Amino acid sequence: MQALAYRQAHPLDAFAIEPVEVAEPRLRDADLLVEVHAVGINPGEAAVRRTRSAETGGRLVLGWEFAGVVRAVGPAAAGFAVGDRVLGTGDMARDGAWAERVAVDHRVVALIPDELPFADAASLPIAGLTAWEALFREHDDLAAGIDRVLVVGGAGGVGTLATRLLKSRTSALVATTASRPESREWCTAMGADVVVDHTGDVPAQLRAAGIDRVDLVLSTAGTAGNLGWIAEVLRPFGHLSAVDLTGPLDPMPLAAKSLSLHTEMVFSRITAGLDGQGRILAALVQDVVAGRLRPIATTVLDGRTAAAMLRAHELVESARTVGKTVIRF
Repeated sequence: MQALAYRQAHPLDAFAIEPVEVAEPRLRDADLLVEVHAVGINPGEAAVRRTRSAETGGRLVLGWEFAGVVRAVGPAAAGFAVGDRVLGTGDMARDGAWAERVAVDHRVVALIPDELPFADAASLPIAGLTAWEALFREHDDLAAGIDRVLVVGGAGGVGTLATRLLKSRTSALVATTASRPESREWCTAMGADVVVDHTGDVPAQLRAAGIDRVDLVLSTAGTAGNLGWIAEVLRPFGHLSAVDLTGPLDPMPLAAKSLSLHTEMVFSRITAGLDGQGRILAALVQDVVAGRLRPIATTVLDGRTAAAMLRAHELVESARTVGKTVIRF
């Protein structure tokens, strides 16, 4: 079958992802074989492309956010049948969905209705799961005492779905950050009660809006460099939930207020052999069908081609987009 793959880690200006022929995925007992119809493109995948090379003689097929149709069901994959329309995330330790077909554990897959287009469905899994787990942890609601939330990076995929989850599932006041007029408009359209500019004095802007302290900060970008003002806006014993901690971090700004630091990595459940993500994905789909949540595919490209993938990575690395970039196959 055909897939988009590369061998050596590389920067955007030396883009080397190209169509290749690869072997058919080998199903495990708990797997589904899914014919891929659309994929979401994520900053994490761009980071992997820049930093991770294949083993000698090998190649890497990325892609951990997809929608498609089930073509085969493993003997231990309950709840699915050939022909089902599904969305899911995959597994970083296996070949991903930038291919005609992908093998994936059924526990990170959920059914989608006929009225949900594949491109819209593919915009939901990674950002939706990340936002849900970062906000709610292993539960379905905010912890007790969290009534005011600040989302740093409110116009991105995670920030957008975090805002919508908070507004549809909780009564919390939601503030977000955004620096450009179009991203500020997007955050307001998604339901944010207050939008402030993260390139300016965030604590002062929040105070001007009548918010002296928040209970939880969900930070999607720049966390390590923003710890000073994040600690300032959080109440004592408040919570910081971060999804971008990839380097050194000085926790001292958090210590003076006895703040809790929560990390989030979307593949932690599946790598630990835990269930739960399929249920969360199903809840996200139900929210979309009910109108409580909206898909976030704002740019849709066509074709399993190097040109489409290059354009998607250019958009992701620009950090100047709202919502999600999706490729239809």
